[in-house]
Amino acid sequence: MTIAVLGGGAAGMMAALAAAETPGVHVVLLERQARLGRKLAATGNGRCNLTNLSGLEGRYHGDAAFARKALSAFAPEETLRYFRLMGLLTVTEPGGRVYPLSDQAASVVDVLRLGLESAGVEVRCGVHVDAVKREKGGFLLKWQEGTLFAGRLIVACGGAAGAKLGGGKWGYDLLETFGHKTTTLQPSLVQLKTAGTLGRSLKGIRADAGVEIRRGNERVAKNAGEVQFTEYGLSGPAVFEISRGAKPGMEVSLDLFREYSRGEVCALLSARVKALGEMTVAEIFAGMLHGRLGRVVAKSVGIGESVPLSGLRDRDISRLAAAAKDFRFEITGNMGFDGAQVTAGGIRTRDFDPVTLESRLVPGLFACGEVLDVDGDCGGYNLQWAWSSGRAAGLSAAR
Repeated sequence: MTIAVLGGGAAGMMAALAAAETPGVHVVLLERQARLGRKLAATGNGRCNLTNLSGLEGRYHGDAAFARKALSAFAPEETLRYFRLMGLLTVTEPGGRVYPLSDQAASVVDVLRLGLESAGVEVRCGVHVDAVKREKGGFLLKWQEGTLFAGRLIVACGGAAGAKLGGGKWGYDLLETFGHKTTTLQPSLVQLKTAGTLGRSLKGIRADAGVEIRRGNERVAKNAGEVQFTEYGLSGPAVFEISRGAKPGMEVSLDLFREYSRGEVCALLSARVKALGEMTVAEIFAGMLHGRLGRVVAKSVGIGESVPLSGLRDRDISRLAAAAKDFRFEITGNMGFDGAQVTAGGIRTRDFDPVTLESRLVPGLFACGEVLDVDGDCGGYNLQWAWSSGRAAGLSAAR
């Protein structure tokens, strides 16, 4: 029997490897890009955060309940054992994030590519499948240069995020031809655009902060960690993880002293005023915040950067502390699917078996990875879903 896998990303390569474990099965992996794993090679800024050992509960969105079966069957610990047998050495950082010991995503792609070769998987890159037709006993795949008949078909085409690395909507369109439905798609784990020029003056600065997405007085989402200021707005892991809830017109609030109460920040600033009264307002956060960030926060209060600290009143100090604890930016949008790491939304999961990943509408048709309505938080969770769902689909298709 021939099994065709559409998509040479993380889920597709894992599905092909799993299917190839069954003797007598011929697996053909078809990838539209010129080489396998382009998006995988770029993940984690080229480091590849391949999973997370801190626990999976509460880390998935879309149909998180659907994802539990596959994630439990091939959990992070088992995933690491699998990769270790393939020759990949890894290191676990504080917080549970796992990276290749080489610190290079290319190492992950290499062991997968060599594994496919060793397993006898037929890999064809640069193949743009134009149509898939259901026929008796399987599926007929057609593209400009040829055709392929397969008894089973695994769709692992990825999501709409990262078009430059192969992302697109072809997988959704294909599955819709077989009667499946796609939920609303939106960019997730994406940089936010903000209004005004205040943030742009901070381009390149990183800060540890509490982050809230707010709609007026309502808190829509909350997180904490590294924030990066960019020429268009805000980036960084702490922003990525809650970007799915951010909409134009909302605000991002940054707590630049998240380990201190507002009263404690007031006390720190009051002590500085008493000890260094000759300093100016522009320097009041020196040694507490990044120099440029401290000056911008102070400027936002509107007291006057050249005013000496000795001239500040208690209410001025309170305003400065409030600004540092609630530094706000208006959200105008995000960087879209091209800037997103993952797609929120996807093919409706209720039409798939959560254990086998087989379609309930079309026997012999399977789907895995980002094309389904499952997405995870930043920190290796999306790749773990790719490994787990890909393995479930591959093993099931080969039975």
